[in-house]
Amino acid sequence: MVPHSLLNTGSEEYTVTELSAAKLNRMAIMSTSFVLLLLLALCRFCTAAAVADNTDVSHPKTTPSTYIVHMAKSQMPASFEHHTHWYDSSLKSVSDSAEMLYTYTSAIHGFSTRLTPEQAASLSSQPGVLSVLPELKYELHTTRTPEFLGLGQTTETMPQSDSAGDVIIGVLDTGVWPESKSFDDTGFGPVPSSWNGTCESGTNFNSSNCNRKLIGARYFAKGYEATLGPIEESKESKSPRDDDGHGTHTATTAAGSFVPGASLLGYAPGTARGMAPRARIAAYKVCWVGGCFSSDILAAMDKAIDDNVNVLSMSLGGGNSDYFRDSVAMGAFSAMEKGILISCSAGNAGPSAYSLSNSAPWITTVGAGTLDRDFPAFVSLGNGKNFSGVSLYRGNSNSMPSALTPFIYAGNASNATSGNLCMMGTLSPQQVKGKIVMCDRGVNARVQKGAVVKAAGGLGMVLANTAANGEELVADAHLLPATSVGQRNSDVIKSYLFSDPNPTATILFEGTKVGVQPSPVVAAFSSRGPNSITADILKPDIVAPGVNILAGWSGAVGPTGLAIDARRVAFNIISGTSMSCPHVSGLAALLKGAHPEWSPAAIRSALMTTAYTAYKNGQKLQDVATGKPSTPFDHGAGHVDPISALNPGLVYDLTVDDYLNFLCALNYSASEISTLAKRSYTCDEKKRYSVRDLNYPSFAVNFEGRTTSTNVAKYTRTVTNVGPAGTYKATVTSDNPSVKISVEPNTLSFGQVNEKKAYTVTFSASGSAPVNANSFGRLEWSDGKHVVGSPIAMSWN
Repeated sequence: MVPHSLLNTGSEEYTVTELSAAKLNRMAIMSTSFVLLLLLALCRFCTAAAVADNTDVSHPKTTPSTYIVHMAKSQMPASFEHHTHWYDSSLKSVSDSAEMLYTYTSAIHGFSTRLTPEQAASLSSQPGVLSVLPELKYELHTTRTPEFLGLGQTTETMPQSDSAGDVIIGVLDTGVWPESKSFDDTGFGPVPSSWNGTCESGTNFNSSNCNRKLIGARYFAKGYEATLGPIEESKESKSPRDDDGHGTHTATTAAGSFVPGASLLGYAPGTARGMAPRARIAAYKVCWVGGCFSSDILAAMDKAIDDNVNVLSMSLGGGNSDYFRDSVAMGAFSAMEKGILISCSAGNAGPSAYSLSNSAPWITTVGAGTLDRDFPAFVSLGNGKNFSGVSLYRGNSNSMPSALTPFIYAGNASNATSGNLCMMGTLSPQQVKGKIVMCDRGVNARVQKGAVVKAAGGLGMVLANTAANGEELVADAHLLPATSVGQRNSDVIKSYLFSDPNPTATILFEGTKVGVQPSPVVAAFSSRGPNSITADILKPDIVAPGVNILAGWSGAVGPTGLAIDARRVAFNIISGTSMSCPHVSGLAALLKGAHPEWSPAAIRSALMTTAYTAYKNGQKLQDVATGKPSTPFDHGAGHVDPISALNPGLVYDLTVDDYLNFLCALNYSASEISTLAKRSYTCDEKKRYSVRDLNYPSFAVNFEGRTTSTNVAKYTRTVTNVGPAGTYKATVTSDNPSVKISVEPNTLSFGQVNEKKAYTVTFSASGSAPVNANSFGRLEWSDGKHVVGSPIAMSWN
């Protein structure tokens, strides 16, 4: 799976994460062939494609690979006393030597093992075996945020609840750095009695590292080691300890305790806190130097369900596949059945359409937006012109001369065809020494480019966005004075570089600036819809802060993740949907604490229907990728608004049966449904199922584009009153007058809490429209106090 963050990456950073730089350095000890393969995988992260693990492609029929075996537990023969005995017998029928890596009881029913393709095919034909799926390898995809979201520096804006400290957030990631002050348990009561988990010991980690805040920590590496060999414990902790930083950052973003005086090298100073500072944290380490493997991820989800977490936060993702083949979707279905909300990152493959992952409707899929905070660093040229950029560089006063310094384009200081990218070994020290170097963004890590310039004797770096990145700026804690500039500024600066015989420049660092407008804007890297698996379900669900987010960090690695970075920081600033996901995880925990009786679907509905799609001045949310208003395919229901979500008025609730009916509407077979539901379930042949009837808080309408007749699509929804008695009236807006949208009834009256009312929306499109055309609208129900909004996306296919 891909951890959805993008610290220190190049033009492919929308898939390479803050893990990448650290990984690439640690992996230098590995064999050349393996490093090349892994580099290729890293460069393809932007596709967020999960790939089947084939250890030796030269002998695919004889080389064992890891498979996840899904069993119909209810079909276990009476001759077996326990399901594990049956599993073992089934496995031994195809292989005398194969052993089970994990057995799964909660996330799925089944086990994982190593088999040849022939053995896997043979096992799939055994009685009671639903499917045998190949292991999928995945790679991993704050001080200002609470104020920006209206939460303030205290919890006064949030209702106090005795259950707030009983909510447990499980975080599947790279582990945890328990010494972080964000895990301080001062003022916390006893560990919730509902907690069934534990604190596992291992390399550099023991049970005493947990406390009343960090109440549990586990690690899962059997799948990883089965494929890549034993973990090198001298270089990576075989324990829940986080040697990377990603897991600590996501966990503390979700639920970090209050930490006064937090900053990254003086940037973004203030009191750090997670979204749900009173919630408990349980860390599940599933990601290692070589990636995250689905057998380990499923094992962690299996344990998290048994441990009794309330929210699962997963800042990772992979390629899109049918839900009965998607390990995260399968585990998430079981978690949903147990009342656990699952929050996942949408991915960093934007702004391309159809680029998001984690699209199952029982998963809350989170995109990324910006904060109103920036870290300006200007490029001042010898011709007197200044250009804005961003940077988190913090060095001594002598590191960047205030006087103008010779300035050179990297492509003119290298004999390599890729010299403009400032890759390792490509710059000429004779041409670079004592100068500021302009490097193009792309391929290798952003901070690694700076390291290359520094190693060649350069004094500073200007990192230039290309067309692939546009105007999106991500700040980095560079190792030398450096700033990143957008494509438009880059083009003007390059024109100066190429035309002036003696170009000069300097970089001016302005620190931290707040109140930046417009904000939020949808991040260009944030993955977009439409939903490639189920077009009638709109994804992403929502966007949350995911750019330049400050949160806790590992003490084992510097802020760049580079091996040569000797700096150690308690907090780091990084970006990605990996960062937006735990924001929503924490906010879901807040809502769970305030409304313990709410289902995961009700919590998601509250977050979605109260999200905003316009600024206070009435202008629509912007997309940094286009400079134009964003659409529901970009922002889903809108940007999260936690204060409004506490009192949404109405919610769209869903039950397990609703999701089973949804699977029937997808024409899934009985065995495919059993793979997800872990029990026999047969769709009623007499019943007419429709994906459009899933009680989702948004509308994705798909018309036939080539027809000249009227297209009609009907959607039925049911809302539940969670507020006072009142009467709600419906209003609809649309940017396409050729589509008539009617709501029946258009008035709903509620006399008591938990009362339910149904309505139908009819979309009638007249005439033909261009294929692949899109239009957008919005349905709102309001009683004068609450506004319950649903996005509408209409497509002609």
